[in-house]
Amino acid sequence: MTAPHLRAGQRAEDIAEAYLSARGLVTLARNHRCRGGEIDLVMREGATLVFVEVRARASAAFGGAAASITAAKRQRVVLAARHYLAAEGIDAPCRFDVVLLQSGRVEWLRAAFEA
Repeated sequence: MTAPHLRAGQRAEDIAEAYLSARGLVTLARNHRCRGGEIDLVMREGATLVFVEVRARASAAFGGAAASITAAKRQRVVLAARHYLAAEGIDAPCRFDVVLLQSGRVEWLRAAFEA
């Protein structure tokens, strides 16, 4: 049985994936993990590989979903992205996007941070 917080995370990723797919992105992988990092969604938009971090919060209390993306979290996402590129043998333009789910709203931050 899956813990409630994991089910909530999966639902958030499902919503983000559907939102981005409706806007033309194609899913390549979900929950790519390596030692020290994880990427929620790996997608493609044209020739660009898009690494997507999904953050969900019930409210804006304590800074909300955007504030939860710390420098350490960004480093873990970049590490996992490098691992994915090496494992798949991909040499393509990349960017890091964030999808925020908060108070029933979806916000897509394209190129939210850089490696």
